[in-house]
Amino acid sequence: MSDPSTPLFDHLAKLGIETKTHEHEPLFTVEDSQALRGDLPGLHSKNLFVKDKKGALWLVVAEEETEIRMNHLHKRLGCARLSFGKPELLIETLGIKPGSVTPFALLNDRDRKVNLALDAKLANGDLLNFHPLRNDRTTTISSADLLTFICSLGYEAMIIDFDAEPATADDK
Repeated sequence: MSDPSTPLFDHLAKLGIETKTHEHEPLFTVEDSQALRGDLPGLHSKNLFVKDKKGALWLVVAEEETEIRMNHLHKRLGCARLSFGKPELLIETLGIKPGSVTPFALLNDRDRKVNLALDAKLANGDLLNFHPLRNDRTTTISSADLLTFICSLGYEAMIIDFDAEPATADDK
């Protein structure tokens, strides 16, 4: 079986983006990651693949300690109510299995069906860590280079400050 991260690293190289990748045991949750990563520098994330009631798909990439209130997330994104995307939809759309969800998977979204919401902490961070389309490695990339990668695919990330209070209807 071919390495699913090879096309990712090829694309990053074409963009002149340098990364550093660390191998480890397969990780499936933020808790797994926290237990095994040691002193890996930079911010780490949690990545949610969700679908709204109208069928719109979202990849929500937040700093791992950020509280995401699923019952209010749709208001932050400006979409219909959300539920988690099924594993089959994740594989079909982003070409990855659960446990490997990452913004790098946007490379596999050939039809550009997925909307991207990125935590402001990550967008404004220094070093960031994500699985490179497989959950037995972690790749460190600069925040600026992640944004370059995202733009190179034709995406515009919706940057959200999840720590700020969401606007209410009275604020509009």
